[in-house]
Amino acid sequence: MERQKNGRRPQGPRSEATDEGPRGGTATGYQTLASIWFQGDSELIERMLAFYPRRPPQIILDATVNAGRFWRGSQRKVIGLDIDGRHRPAIIGDHTRMPFQDHCFDVVVYDPPHIPNQGRDRRKDFNRRFGLMLKANARRGYNFSHLYPPFVTEAYRVLRPEGLLLCKVADYVHGHRFQWAHVEVLRAATAVGFTACDCIVKVRRGPIMSPRWKRAHHARRHHCYWIVFRKSKKCE
Repeated sequence: MERQKNGRRPQGPRSEATDEGPRGGTATGYQTLASIWFQGDSELIERMLAFYPRRPPQIILDATVNAGRFWRGSQRKVIGLDIDGRHRPAIIGDHTRMPFQDHCFDVVVYDPPHIPNQGRDRRKDFNRRFGLMLKANARRGYNFSHLYPPFVTEAYRVLRPEGLLLCKVADYVHGHRFQWAHVEVLRAATAVGFTACDCIVKVRRGPIMSPRWKRAHHARRHHCYWIVFRKSKKCE
């Protein structure tokens, strides 16, 4: 065995697997997706659609399409569903009672409202972007968790076997309570048969603030979650 002058054995070339592959090249057979995401939702969705499906998705449903900001510039075939006709979705309908046949989508995307009954900011259209027109009362715990069970039941029905459900969920504080939205979504989805496969933490910019707030009792939410479910008994 050869030794260098300092007595150490010479080391051969080594390869480190990264997102870009060995030594910055293109990885073959092993691609990764970061669990913390700092860019926009549309870029992340595109990465997830390339990473998680067992085969390239042919038809995608955005069940809460709103103004369609997730798909700006996308060439994918996406059907947008929204209960608010002002957004001009492809189909006006309720995501808890979808007007679709069984097993007709490869992927369902869900971005539920998560800021109930907040104050208005005239500089921003929070009403349309964040579902402020919906009311969450004391009987419902000041949250939207009552929407999750009927939605995931419908999502399970319209998805094909091995199909994916991609949910964007944000925890928040409201009514002097911490609202564990991502936990409620997990419970609802797994109860109807989905398998929870992955979770990506997306860092959010500029969370909503109010000049009426005088004292903080909770850490400020600077992130939300993208939870990946599969209509299958296994993830891989």
